[in-house]
Amino acid sequence: MSCVFATRPARFHSSLAVRTAVLVGLFFFSPLSALLAEDATQCLMRYKLQAGEELRFRVEHLANTKTRLDNADTTSSVRTVSTKVWRVTDVNDEGEMTFEHFIESVEMSQKNGDADEILWSSDSGEEAPRAFRGIAEQLGKTISTIRINDQGQERERLNDKGTKTDLGMGGITVPLPEGPVKLGGQWSVPRQIRVRTEDGVVQMIKIRELYTLEKLSAGVATISVRSEPLTPIETPKIKSQVVQQLSNGTVRFDVDAGRTLSKQLDWDETVVGFHGADSMMEYRARLTEKAIDGPTRTATRR
Repeated sequence: MSCVFATRPARFHSSLAVRTAVLVGLFFFSPLSALLAEDATQCLMRYKLQAGEELRFRVEHLANTKTRLDNADTTSSVRTVSTKVWRVTDVNDEGEMTFEHFIESVEMSQKNGDADEILWSSDSGEEAPRAFRGIAEQLGKTISTIRINDQGQERERLNDKGTKTDLGMGGITVPLPEGPVKLGGQWSVPRQIRVRTEDGVVQMIKIRELYTLEKLSAGVATISVRSEPLTPIETPKIKSQVVQQLSNGTVRFDVDAGRTLSKQLDWDETVVGFHGADSMMEYRARLTEKAIDGPTRTATRR
């Protein structure tokens, strides 16, 4: 396990004094162990993927959007449940890991306004509706081949055929800190979002993802993440373009195995006046991702 417990210089002058203090603390239910953990626990988190293994994740994305324009309300909702796979092909001498990323199966639904809901599952054997055909054509195929270092930083991305959708996390992996982190310790990763102003000018909004080590239990680190705009967002029009890429959430990382166990991101935003004084947009969404064991179906590798 890559978590180090290193106590500070002893405050007592004998082992008997230490034992006495511990017993007294237990007697009065003093949280001595919690204090020691807070002061002394350091956790070094690193990815440790192994060549030849496959990592599977169940990913569920739910989103509901309500838009008001010219006093008319429009609602839309989407739900996607997929199994994504990382097939690790190589680990080089520098510890960099290369894996193929592909989608094994998917179940989708979409509803816009009063139109009928569109449903499709890749396990049904039915042809995908037009709205989902692009995703259906990618199933079982390598979307991209990615090489990362042990901090989860991308070193190379090849054969990228997927649609790049940034859901507030900036990348396919969770970026890890450079060194050991204590409970409550933080690290951040910068990124940029491209938006258009009222005049049609492209503007870059600087964001940082702030990560905090909230908990460490049984070799699992619980990490919170919060998006923080660094560039002032001055107009509702710009905010309406940014909100779907800002999120708050939690990641659980297996320190011993060196991989993500689960992730949850949430969005709950309302923007008023993004297209005239009476316009309004509400966006409510959740993305959950959980590691699963073994294949859920046989994928066709192409």
